[in-house]
Amino acid sequence: MVSMWTWSAGYDIIEEGDDIQQIISERTLVLANHQSTGDVPLLMTTFNAKPNVLPNLMWIMDRIFKFTNFGVVSVLHQDFFIVSGRKKREESLRQLEKHIKEKYIPLNRKWMVLFPEGGFLCKRRETSQKYAKKNNLPILENVTLPRVGALQTIFDTIGPSQENSTSEQESNNGPNMAVAKPQINWILDITIAYPEGKPLDLPTIITGSRPPCETVLFYRIYPSSAVPREPELLSKWLYDRWAEKEALLENFYKHGTFLGTQAPANEGSKVQQDPLRFLVLHLFFITSSYIHYNMFAYVLSCFW
Repeated sequence: MVSMWTWSAGYDIIEEGDDIQQIISERTLVLANHQSTGDVPLLMTTFNAKPNVLPNLMWIMDRIFKFTNFGVVSVLHQDFFIVSGRKKREESLRQLEKHIKEKYIPLNRKWMVLFPEGGFLCKRRETSQKYAKKNNLPILENVTLPRVGALQTIFDTIGPSQENSTSEQESNNGPNMAVAKPQINWILDITIAYPEGKPLDLPTIITGSRPPCETVLFYRIYPSSAVPREPELLSKWLYDRWAEKEALLENFYKHGTFLGTQAPANEGSKVQQDPLRFLVLHLFFITSSYIHYNMFAYVLSCFW
């Protein structure tokens, strides 16, 4: 349903960068910049077009999404809702570790989606810049400094084994790797770029109140064995990725392309949806709702 809102409103999605087909069936941690409430629906729309991704995916998203229309589905799907705020951060990370062990692994999920910034760009930019100035870190405009806590927890729980990381990195030339235990094999880094730097939000996607436009997703793939495990090195690795996003987005907003300065925009590939599938699913939903309504109406009529 969420995918149909985006598709029917003409909010197209363009994919650029690395080919992600090779990691579709692999355990993958997806990292993405976070600009608005539109990020999750747009990623849902993108993953909906790829076979077997959505059913085998676990979202890590802000608790605010638990109270949206697709929040109930996310709860039933065993996604994880993280609580923001310094006071509840440690407890939230402990709950994340527990959720991975009790839900993600037993349910044999493959992809896991994380927004390391921990909040929307417009809400966190000022705080992020103050922190950067205080700690001699890059001053970012198009993204905010990511938080490493959730990423560290994920790697500590299902990251590649430290003793095998060297040999895995040497032999990691393809997606098919033999692993001794459930572990993340790949990191998919997604940079979300909205037209003119103006993010879509959930109400806009639902109502289609904004003219049709294109949002671009830029992909980079990293083997998990290439990501350092030590907290300081992991923080630096994550900061480096977000510094790259800053440069990519700055170039995109100036020149309409992620790579180069004056090069013509790379068209990439547009995410294609299946209208027939939308029709079948909605007919099933309408029919199911009608049947259940009549069942409940009959039961109530027996008592009244």
